[in-house]
Amino acid sequence: MYEFQSRVRYSETDMDAKLSLTGIMNYFQDCSTFQSEDCGVGLSYLEREKKAWLLSSWQIQILKRPKLGDMIFIATWPYEIRGIYGLRNFVILDADRKYLVKANSCWFLFDTEKGKPIRVTRKDVDAYGAEEPKLFMEYAPRKILLPGEMREMGRRSVLKHQIDTNHHVNNAQYVDIAREILPEGLEIGEIRAEYKKAAVFGDEMVVKAAKTEAGYVVSLCSEDDSVFANVELTRKS
Repeated sequence: MYEFQSRVRYSETDMDAKLSLTGIMNYFQDCSTFQSEDCGVGLSYLEREKKAWLLSSWQIQILKRPKLGDMIFIATWPYEIRGIYGLRNFVILDADRKYLVKANSCWFLFDTEKGKPIRVTRKDVDAYGAEEPKLFMEYAPRKILLPGEMREMGRRSVLKHQIDTNHHVNNAQYVDIAREILPEGLEIGEIRAEYKKAAVFGDEMVVKAAKTEAGYVVSLCSEDDSVFANVELTRKS
C-alpha cells in the first residue's frame, strides 16, 4: 500500500465547503502518480519505454466527504493484473483512519508508439511490489448501461486546461462536465465512469443525459455520436 497525508484545501471544496467530486478524483490520481514516481516507473520512465497507463473505468463510493481543513490520508494499491489490464483500489481515510471514500479502478497499458493496448508484463509492475488484497466493497460492472432515451443538454469545446500529460482530456474532467447537469443540492454517493475514446484539445463534446431512479447517467459524445465517456452519478441514500 502507498499513502500520503493531506489537508482539505479551500481550492478543493464545493459550495458546501466539503471536498468536491473532482477533488476526490484528483487526490486518487495524485496518489497513484506519486507511487509510480517514487517507485521509479513514473512519467519519465514511461516516456522512455513508449508506454502509458490509461484509465478504463472508475467506481467511487463516497461514504462521507471530508470538509475544509480536515486532515486526510489517501492510499492506493494494485491488486490484480489481467492481460492488458491493471486493477487498483483507492481509499480516503479520516484522521482516525476510518473510511471516507472507497474506489476501484481499471487501467490498461498502452503502446504510445504503435498506438494500441499491450499486455502487462512483470517488468511493468514489479517496481510496485506484490499485489495487495482486494478492498472490501460492493463492486459494480465496468460497463455502464445507457437508458433508451437521452436528452441533449448542450455542447462543450475541449479547452487547454482540461488536457493532461497524455495530451488527452484528463479523466476527472469528464466527471466535472457531467456533474454540471445535476440539480443544486443533490448529494452523490457513487461515481462510475467508463472511458471509451480520448477527447483532445479542440474537440466538440455533446452532453447527453437521462434521469434514472438512482440518479443520473451522462454520455459525453463526439458530433458523430461516438462516445468519449459515460458517467453514472448515483444519489446518496
